[in-house]
Amino acid sequence: MTHFFLILMAMVLQQPVARFPAVVSSNLEGKSFDLPRDFAGDRNVVFVAFLQKQQADVDTWMPFVKPLVSRTPGTEFYELPTIKKMIGLMRWTINRGMSGGIPDRGARDRTITLYIDKAPFKESLQVTDENTIHVFIVDKAGAILWRSTGRFTEEKGAALAAALVAK
Repeated sequence: MTHFFLILMAMVLQQPVARFPAVVSSNLEGKSFDLPRDFAGDRNVVFVAFLQKQQADVDTWMPFVKPLVSRTPGTEFYELPTIKKMIGLMRWTINRGMSGGIPDRGARDRTITLYIDKAPFKESLQVTDENTIHVFIVDKAGAILWRSTGRFTEEKGAALAAALVAK
């Protein structure tokens, strides 16, 4: 039994740790971000979406996350639509369209569109499925402290809240 436990521990320790990779992009207000360093919170709730239709899933979290973040010192949240690399004119067109559809300046400030090579980004985050949103708690060093996927549920909300206050 002890031998089995040691083998299991060795396998677990060899697993790569998910980290938020270094990426540079701008929010919908044009402010540049060097992530994860420029995340404003000590802990940041980060929503990564790969498809436009996934905005509806991100929106299911907002009634829970906005008040949670406001009452949890040192915490912020961000939406990261994640799109393949493309030329500047296409990025400008997409960002203008998104910005025009978001009347709340605070939401535009928190929306940072990533135009990147998605494969290494997903590998770093250990994301294997672009067909759902991914929700993370990320610190300024890029450590992934918690993760979930998909639409909001009460169980996921409780787990997020508990992870934000865990030390």
